[in-house]
Amino acid sequence: MCGIVGYIGHRDSQNILIEGLKKLEYRGYDSAGIAVYTDKGLQVKKAKGRLAVLEDQLTGAPLSGSIGIGHTRWATHGKPSDVNSHPHTNVQKKISVVHNGIIENYIQLKEELIAKGYVFESETDTEVIAHLVSDLYEGDIVAAVRKAVKRIHGAYGLGVLAENEPDKLVAVRMHSPLIIGVGENENFIASDIPAILEYTREVYILNDGEMAVLTKDGVTLTDLEGGPVSRDTYRVDWDMQTAEKGGFDHFMLKEIYEQPKAYRDTMNPRIDGGRVVLPEVGMTADYIRDIRRVHIVACGTAYHAGLVGKTVIERLTRIPVETDVASEYRYRDPIINKDTLVIVVSQSGETADTLAAMREAKRQGARVLAITNVVGSSVARDADDVIVTLAGPEIAVASTKAYTSQLIAFYLLGLYFAQTLGTVDAGTVSATIDAMEKLPEQVERVLDQADVIKRVSEQIKDVDNLFYIGRGLDYTVVQEGSLKLKEISYIHSEAYAAGELKHGTLALITEGVPVIALATQEALFEKTLSNIVEVKARGARVLGIANEGDAEMAKSVDDVLYIPRTLPLLTPALSVVPLQLLAYYVSLARGNDVDKPRNLAKSVTVE
Repeated sequence: MCGIVGYIGHRDSQNILIEGLKKLEYRGYDSAGIAVYTDKGLQVKKAKGRLAVLEDQLTGAPLSGSIGIGHTRWATHGKPSDVNSHPHTNVQKKISVVHNGIIENYIQLKEELIAKGYVFESETDTEVIAHLVSDLYEGDIVAAVRKAVKRIHGAYGLGVLAENEPDKLVAVRMHSPLIIGVGENENFIASDIPAILEYTREVYILNDGEMAVLTKDGVTLTDLEGGPVSRDTYRVDWDMQTAEKGGFDHFMLKEIYEQPKAYRDTMNPRIDGGRVVLPEVGMTADYIRDIRRVHIVACGTAYHAGLVGKTVIERLTRIPVETDVASEYRYRDPIINKDTLVIVVSQSGETADTLAAMREAKRQGARVLAITNVVGSSVARDADDVIVTLAGPEIAVASTKAYTSQLIAFYLLGLYFAQTLGTVDAGTVSATIDAMEKLPEQVERVLDQADVIKRVSEQIKDVDNLFYIGRGLDYTVVQEGSLKLKEISYIHSEAYAAGELKHGTLALITEGVPVIALATQEALFEKTLSNIVEVKARGARVLGIANEGDAEMAKSVDDVLYIPRTLPLLTPALSVVPLQLLAYYVSLARGNDVDKPRNLAKSVTVE
């Protein structure tokens, strides 16, 4: 959510800021702006809308200078508008601030500042920071920022410039991701690595409560009291080509097709001789034997991965598992004991609600295991154990390969626990691993049927409502399929447990309503087929998805797509792929911006 880029060095900063912000467009935004120290002092340009609007403004009146900050905003406080866009400045336009996050006590601070005579132009919480820093400024911008953040409550990633000290760029992190890029005679700040990867691979990942002071010649890290922080840089081992479209029309499509590789990369290093090895999990065998319950906590797509994880862990280990939406977890007063393992799942590792839930679980004494796609993220640093999914950077807002890599992580974890507990015999473990190793090639076979899915998408692109049904693990998968369709096509869709149709939902099934029916669980196939017949009898148009060889499906539906057979427990890793493609092609057919759906952000860093 929102993007920050900052530069200090020997190059023209405007181009670096704009190009960096383009690399962060996947995070979601509704306005953009930059502030640059020029020969006329600190100057700001900002505009509602896409970066192209800002670029048009800069074409005839560029901001020339070698130090600057830039921002793409996703509205929280105040509607999207030019005046609410970042960067924000103090009254004299001498101090400029970009900010990701939310300042929880901004009303109190704003009232204090207004009482002192400060005039506010915007509706944002961020403008409070600019005026507060100005109020505390006595010729030392670092000291002023340090004093200001001690008065601020909430989440923030900050970039601050002062016209009177054009040789410094100040950055601070608290509960909102921020990195520092280290170059030769130039340095950078950004809210994510792709923004600066063109210029450097050496980065510092700031921790909460840390400040960085950048000059063109170096970077100084401190805590908020000014105490020195010593840390080695982290070297990024992937390149921009990995984060580019690579010939695909959209990042989402590219990432769907990258899933076979993501499966292999996440799985292969953790399989050895027919067994799962997880050296990154430091739990002793005694600890695992003492686990009495597991809580899986996540948001959105990651939560749907957790629903699959619940079934995987329960079936393989017989340990009871609860799944919770992270934004609700803290507020239901969950029962957490020392024998509770909490698993948090987050693609970015910066999801605010998930972080808050994790911290509450740790406060109550639980051990926390994180599944995330980002090394060095807040979730990865704060958890007791971490399984990093090796999906590579995921740029599209609608998650695909990160979700399926999370499924692979749950399969690995469930098998690892089962090995330790002896709840599954070695032969079953080995057979499950053999089946998992076939998944990448099987996904490729599903992708080969994209034309079938594209044809179906044309039939449903103009509908207002759509339904997904399934039983067992199929029900967990259709929840993710329905979310994908809603996210990027804007069609209202609902996912239902197929057996619940007769308890009310059948009232919504009318002539021509599309229904996507998943029937891959062999033990429930006949039951699901009966539910399909129920909706067909009421005029629904049904796309059925089943395992190869289930000929009965074709007799009962209007269109059918088959996935390769695998173990019932592993089918979600295959059956979700056609649902991802369906969402993509429907969105495309409706003329939507597939990678950047309205009102949504990639990394949700506010609660």
